[in-house]
Amino acid sequence: MRVLVGIKRVIDYAAKIRVKPDGSGVDKANVKMSMNPFCEIAVEEAVRLKEQGVAKEIIAVSMGPQASQDTIRTALAMGADRGIHVLSDAELQPMAVAKLFKALVTKEDPKIVLLGKQAIDDDCNQTGQMLAAILSWPQGTFASQVSFPAEEHVQVTREVDGGLETVSLKLPAVITTDLRLNEPRYATLPNIMKAKKKKIEKVTPEELGVDCTDQIEILEVREPESRKGGEVLESVDQLVDKLKNEAGVI
Repeated sequence: MRVLVGIKRVIDYAAKIRVKPDGSGVDKANVKMSMNPFCEIAVEEAVRLKEQGVAKEIIAVSMGPQASQDTIRTALAMGADRGIHVLSDAELQPMAVAKLFKALVTKEDPKIVLLGKQAIDDDCNQTGQMLAAILSWPQGTFASQVSFPAEEHVQVTREVDGGLETVSLKLPAVITTDLRLNEPRYATLPNIMKAKKKKIEKVTPEELGVDCTDQIEILEVREPESRKGGEVLESVDQLVDKLKNEAGVI
């Protein structure tokens, strides 16, 4: 079984975010970049499937500028077999990414596409669902457990508002990963060195025949308002008075 894993290069979760002075977006200059945490979980799950003998080959796919190759190398060091880099300097939106994945699915013929449920930069949570729709494949989103109880079927336990939901999907399928699915491993130094020799194929959206025209226009990006300091009250009467007369919530 071949598994296609999507990985995205994003601003590191621990980095301080700065908004551009003109409000057009986030300033990425001199900011540490890393693999999206949900994508790390997807890579780890693919590697575990290979270790269990379920998957035979793992292909790591990243879409973005030249620097995205570093993210692919990280996935290769974690255990992916080869990489595909869709080279684009444009900010690709979810629909464009889904169409690019569809083109790669047609080319590579995987049984499973593993994606992080969302990226921590735009928080769209759309690509997996869009890809499943345009492929007409079943989908298991927000996966906290993945198992293979029968041939050509995958069982996915999903995290939903009311608790957990378990669905059975006929392969091929799209799965998006949630935080509790696994804990990603650290790449060891020997594997990092081996990753440098693994193959990364470069393609462009034009070569895949995909139109990446933006479907969404960002009007403005701004930082959240600063939180006001708290106040310690001496009685319930004071609390009720403030909620009624100052906050206006009762």
